[in-house]
Amino acid sequence: MAILRTYAPRLAVLALSVTVSYSASAQNLDMSGVSAGSDDGRPSAGMSENSVEAKYGAPVNKISPVGDPPIARWEYPEFIVYFEYDKVIHAVKRR
Repeated sequence: MAILRTYAPRLAVLALSVTVSYSASAQNLDMSGVSAGSDDGRPSAGMSENSVEAKYGAPVNKISPVGDPPIARWEYPEFIVYFEYDKVIHAVKRR
């Protein structure tokens, strides 16, 4: 029991220092060259269906909404736009 009283504070400090050093190590994600907006000709998040159609014209194909919340997909020759309700949530370039 005396040994436990002697080493317990040291073990606690060791465990705490290991935990702190482990949680303090993090990776950095290089985001250079990436912008928040889509300056590459794709619709940006938050645009309405009406504004997308006014700016880019009618899509080649409209996929009806599915799920809850409803997610719809509009296909254009250069990109695909995903809508939640009537707002853009994502636009991706075609490969």
